[in-house]
Amino acid sequence: MPSLHELVRAHTDLVEDDIAWLQLLMADWQILADLSFADLVMWLPDREGKGYWAGGQMRPTTGPTALVDDVLGTFIPTGRRRMLDEALGTGRLVREGDPEWRDDVPVRVEVIPVRRAGRVIALIARNTNLLGVRTPSRLELSYLQTAADLTQMIAAGHFPLPGQRSDHADSPRVGDGFVRLDPTGRVVYASPNGLSAYRRLGLQGDLTGLVLTDLTRDLVPARKRIDEETLSAVLGGRDGRATEVGTDEVTLIVRSIPLRPQGDRSGALLLVRDVTELRSRDRELVTKDVTIREIHHRVKNNLQTVAALLRLQARRTQAEDAKAALEEAVRRVGSIAIVHETLSHAVEETVDFDEIADRLGAMVVDVSGVEVPVRVVREGSFGKLASEAATPLAMVLTELLQNAVEHGYAGESGRSEGRVVVTARRIVGRLHVVVEDDGRGLPDSFDLDASTQLGLSIVRTLVESELGGVLEIGPGSRGARVKADLPVE
Repeated sequence: MPSLHELVRAHTDLVEDDIAWLQLLMADWQILADLSFADLVMWLPDREGKGYWAGGQMRPTTGPTALVDDVLGTFIPTGRRRMLDEALGTGRLVREGDPEWRDDVPVRVEVIPVRRAGRVIALIARNTNLLGVRTPSRLELSYLQTAADLTQMIAAGHFPLPGQRSDHADSPRVGDGFVRLDPTGRVVYASPNGLSAYRRLGLQGDLTGLVLTDLTRDLVPARKRIDEETLSAVLGGRDGRATEVGTDEVTLIVRSIPLRPQGDRSGALLLVRDVTELRSRDRELVTKDVTIREIHHRVKNNLQTVAALLRLQARRTQAEDAKAALEEAVRRVGSIAIVHETLSHAVEETVDFDEIADRLGAMVVDVSGVEVPVRVVREGSFGKLASEAATPLAMVLTELLQNAVEHGYAGESGRSEGRVVVTARRIVGRLHVVVEDDGRGLPDSFDLDASTQLGLSIVRTLVESELGGVLEIGPGSRGARVKADLPVE
């Protein structure tokens, strides 16, 4: 289905500010649909005056739908729907006297002009399934009266309100809890869910007739209370935004929408949602994330301790082969420690591997011991990798860089500089890594399958078994080139 932006660009002369206004309205029009017990369709006038394009559609969660099929992206020519033509021409709300019949369902239709900066930029058709209409309760009458107020505000250009949108995941909806205030901030009506939310805060009795700001001050301890200005503005219905209030045991989100159907504030709609369990899970996740990062930090510290002990042992070892083996072990442990250090600062269990690759390159050059100054350069990006892939890849890259420096430039004291290039590219679920040096190259008799070097054995095992990739080693343009093709998510 086409998006609102695509339809506007293709068929209308609306500007960016108009689009932003419509998007802000559509972020909140679930509220209007639920209060109206009706389906909403946004119709966009064609730039050539030929008709109207359906730029959006919303069904109610409080009643039966009047539109079985989706209409988004459809076109209605001028003259087909008289009410659309009349609402656009007069700029006033248009109601149909007799219902329309659609699929044996009587539907009452109203058209609301959407006004911005003094002109009508779109039309909202409100379609009510009359089969679901019954003798209204006090709750339904309160819903419908509030919907009528919002309708007049849309037609006058006073709604949507700038600021917070209600399309966030934890934003309260009509069914979560509905409270209607008068101009003084006193509760005129509260739905059963809205009443239940405040009873969880400690309310005894009914909400009706109480000043909500005063009640909230009594129920919420001062140390948990929001600042007085926000409390008065939001819970008094004067400021159109959301805030959280609660005790140690209960947390509520309260969203205020001031109502100005005639221009002056006549009261406010408050939507209330109990998010106690949601905030409890958020705290658990934060605690879990902190714990995981602390574990990575401690693992990093332990690995650094192991590396220090190995380095100390290497210094006291006389045999050159044993000393070289211990120094290689230090590098391998150090590469794993770098991954855990990066994870200890990450919010998620993924890491930016570019940072790790750059640090590994610097570490290998610092401890290489070759006479030729070698520079490691990264081209391209590894992107973000899961921790279970980052650790083996870090070991692979360490071994490849170490081999490139040690075997490509050792004994080449006559050279002014060596250069090792690490190239990383992500293409369609694969990560292609190439390590190429400009050193002496591979010996003529080199055979990966017959090689007995521990480093290459580690690389091959990690690439093929741990990472599920493919490893190739061969001559490069000047020195040696190693390619690893790895699957990534």
